[in-house]
Amino acid sequence: MAERWEYYTTFLYADAEKQRDILESRWPGGQLPKYAPESLIPELDQLGAEGWELVHMEPVGGVGKKGDVSFTRGYATMTVWSNAYFCVFKRPSGI
Repeated sequence: MAERWEYYTTFLYADAEKQRDILESRWPGGQLPKYAPESLIPELDQLGAEGWELVHMEPVGGVGKKGDVSFTRGYATMTVWSNAYFCVFKRPSGI
């Protein structure tokens, strides 16, 4: 019988200010920028503890009120900064 998977998609937002205590324990005295990707580690660890494996992560320009994402195509004339990441996780079905 083939193994079955269930999937979970979500947007994660990097924000070192909200994770300051946890980040200080890993990087004592370290000064991480406000939107450092390392600030995603606590949430990624929590999802891993629930059996979810990250299979894809991609930065997105922003997330709209309807769950849509912004991005640029071709030769963008302006820089878009974002702390939002679209993530796809999977785990064996039935966990």
